[in-house]
Amino acid sequence: MIWFKEFDAEMLNARPGEHMGTLLGIRFSRVGDDELEATMPVDDRTRQPAGILHGGASVVLAETLGSVASAMCIDPEKYLAVGLEVNANHLRPVKSGKVTGICKIVHRGAKTHVWDIRIFDERGKTNCISRLTVAIIPKPGA
Repeated sequence: MIWFKEFDAEMLNARPGEHMGTLLGIRFSRVGDDELEATMPVDDRTRQPAGILHGGASVVLAETLGSVASAMCIDPEKYLAVGLEVNANHLRPVKSGKVTGICKIVHRGAKTHVWDIRIFDERGKTNCISRLTVAIIPKPGA
């Protein structure tokens, strides 16, 4: 297991406050030993005017997954995980339903983490492939 402590989806979904993830309806659905999964609806919040999933919404799902996964790997009393670089290849449109993102570690260093995030439609077809690099920085005052 790569996590700093035990987590489950319910704990992650109970994070306080309104933020980008809650505004887009992102919900964590599974915490595996070395991967994290979340879903996002394809609805009026996440579609572009042409009626398909907005690429930016896919990037929000990818960055949410990777950033939260990095935060789960570090001691929160000593460190913060902040996004450093994200890229995404949008492979096929999605018009409705929901998409599911699965985040897996590629590199887990002391100062950076690199995550591979694959986003699938309800048929299991890959909609987006993304990579996120996260900086691990000392927490101010720690």
